[in-house]
Amino acid sequence: MTAPDIDELLARMSQADKLAQLQILWRRDQGDALDLARRGIGALFWPQSAEQTNALQRAAVEESPHGIPLLIGLDVIHGQFTIFPTPLAQAASFDPTVAEADARVSAAEARSGGVNWTFSPMVDVTRDPRWGRVVEGFGEDPFLASAFGAAKVRAYQGDDLAASDALAACLKHFVAYGAAEAGRDYNTTDVSWRRLRETYLEPFRRGVHAGAASVMAAFNSLNGTPMHAHRRLLTDILAGEYGFDGVVVGDADGVAQLAVHGVAADERDAVRLSLDAGLDIVMGGTELVAGGQPFLDPVEVDTARLDDAVMRILRLKIALGLFENPYTDASAERTAPSTETLERAQRAAERCIVLVKNEPALLPVPDEHRRILLTGPYAQSTDHLGAWVQHFGAGAGTLEGALREQLPHATWTTSPGADFLAPSAQQISDAAELATQHDLVIVAVGEPSAISGEASSRSDIRLPGPQERLIHAIADTGVPFIVLLATGRPLVVEDWIERAPSVLLTWHLGTRGPEAIARVVVGEVDPGGRLPMTFPRSVGQIPIHHDAERTGRPASTGGSLATDRWDVGLQGPNNLDDSYTSKFLDLERGPRFAFGHGLGYSSFRIEQASVSATSVSLAELRSGALLTVHATVRNVGEREGDDIVFVYLADPVASIALPVQRLRGFRRVTVPAGETVSVMFELGGADLGFWTDDSEYLIEPGELVLTITDGSDAELLRLDITG
Repeated sequence: MTAPDIDELLARMSQADKLAQLQILWRRDQGDALDLARRGIGALFWPQSAEQTNALQRAAVEESPHGIPLLIGLDVIHGQFTIFPTPLAQAASFDPTVAEADARVSAAEARSGGVNWTFSPMVDVTRDPRWGRVVEGFGEDPFLASAFGAAKVRAYQGDDLAASDALAACLKHFVAYGAAEAGRDYNTTDVSWRRLRETYLEPFRRGVHAGAASVMAAFNSLNGTPMHAHRRLLTDILAGEYGFDGVVVGDADGVAQLAVHGVAADERDAVRLSLDAGLDIVMGGTELVAGGQPFLDPVEVDTARLDDAVMRILRLKIALGLFENPYTDASAERTAPSTETLERAQRAAERCIVLVKNEPALLPVPDEHRRILLTGPYAQSTDHLGAWVQHFGAGAGTLEGALREQLPHATWTTSPGADFLAPSAQQISDAAELATQHDLVIVAVGEPSAISGEASSRSDIRLPGPQERLIHAIADTGVPFIVLLATGRPLVVEDWIERAPSVLLTWHLGTRGPEAIARVVVGEVDPGGRLPMTFPRSVGQIPIHHDAERTGRPASTGGSLATDRWDVGLQGPNNLDDSYTSKFLDLERGPRFAFGHGLGYSSFRIEQASVSATSVSLAELRSGALLTVHATVRNVGEREGDDIVFVYLADPVASIALPVQRLRGFRRVTVPAGETVSVMFELGGADLGFWTDDSEYLIEPGELVLTITDGSDAELLRLDITG
């Protein structure tokens, strides 16, 4: 079978045939799915084997009216069988090759079973860790989310979508889903057009530029218009301005829910509205063709819009090579990880771990003859996979097993200490008593996977259940202890963080998570990760993020490089008493741990920062001129380690109030002890300007300040833009 002439095929299709292509259903058993394939539906969810998928494709190709093969979709978020770290954990690596490794392995495993379309990556920017879906994205910064999202798109899709190891990627959720009020999933959002452009749209623009095959509409309404009916964004901006010619798919029942939003009279009206707005595929809900009869009358559908939607779907199927070969080789189906994929998953996990505190330095732990107690709900738990993992994902081992293997000379005792959620008074008492008989305690606590992810918003983002009491009980013994903190979101840790000498943030790291954690604990691997989201001191601080806009009455936070860059000479005079500044009366200023925070087992210094030109004209920038920033990272410690260099941009005087800093570059480098490594960044007009609320992008004459920093050391560079 060869790819058809789309115009000729469209001419042969009835309205019912076309509407059938505009649907993906999942709440069906296998018999119904076969019937839908015979009737010419456009897409179905994966039936969980190559053999069953081939049966569906055979029904579509050999028995449907026009022999059009199926899109087969599945949420392959951070692994199919080999589970990688969650996307938020991947962002903590500040190394996009981690996301690429996940996507390449996931694509090969999923495509081998017949999946050809994944609903990933999620590039929603969020500043509210109460929202459970922060685990599925890349954090609070649009530059970071853009870099990781684009990398994952390219890795899923490869050089050829028709290849046996490629998946069509889907950018989601378009747009501003992560700005939901109160961090409550599916809730409304209301943001200015300037912030929409600067923060929430940018990762989608970059993802489209990277070649994303599809985009998913978000559940939320935006400034009063539900996204499934938002023509200005779906058609004018996504298709018109960004030039996106791929497929726009609705989220699960998102079209039908337009009636619940109150903008459609019923589901029929909702389908009409969504198609007119620019949606191409309806997910779930009423079948658009039932019993051969179209759901909509011809007068309810714009013929040109309907043809445009079908053409987009057919172009994707052609690009995937489905007309030439709709089937997959069932004998080559992958149903479990391989040694190679497990090794790649472990290397990825090792790069995501963040050392947030180490004073006194109990980490790394040497392999010595001493007594170690391992306690906490994660001590023997296998719950390391994280949210959005299918039931067939390969499970993880335990921290107990991995740590014992890495520290064979220690004498080990394991005690549960506490459950994740249930009352655990006796377990806590027993663990504290055991602690007094040991030389070191490792407390493995955290948020279980089940309470992060979709529909998992939390109003209280402290450690759940009795786990804080366990930490205090161990601290009360006076025995040195280390906290291993697993989570799918930033947590409020104020209750116990001051009492914990060493804290390692381990996220949910996937199938080989315990092995990765153990190697970092013993120092085989340097903990080189950094925070992709701010850790607040209190829920009352939310939203809190590193690129907050300047205020006329800023409160100093003591000159922290990570949180108060305007104390380095950029801030103008302010004669106000500090009482009348922007702060909380009942809370210490600044976050507990800022975006980009992270320690390591070595120390570094930033040297020789320079920019290729200290002055550049607007005309040069508009014609594509690039500036090059160079810096040297020196390892002044005693062991090899990883450092991450950030470039932040500040605009001291502009026509609107801008953020105190904007991330414009990052590089992760490995530096041997006593040696140096050079890093380089390119900046152009797209990096040096800003959006107005009238959707105008401006680059203004004046002085800009670049901060080159790794969070502990920094150099400033000044750049003049001339008219």
